[in-house]
Amino acid sequence: MNAEQARHVDAVLRQLGIPGIVAPEDPENLTGPWRVYDTADPATRKDTTADVLAALAAEFRPSVRDADPRRRSGPTRGFVLPPKKDDE
Repeated sequence: MNAEQARHVDAVLRQLGIPGIVAPEDPENLTGPWRVYDTADPATRKDTTADVLAALAAEFRPSVRDADPRRRSGPTRGFVLPPKKDDE
């Protein structure tokens, strides 16, 4: 992810209470790729991006209540035809 995407990811992590430090892979290159780490120290940090993505996916997984296929099918479109009048 780039720096702009990293800001968004950091905000979502904080809102959901998911631990992680969003930082560039190379601390000297802020325009390079960014990842999620367990600590801020570049010398001892561990990349936890995959774990954080799994936690985010679990957070937004549909609940059992949403398992009803009628609720998941999305909007339905169609036409309403008025009944024919007998005099036509």
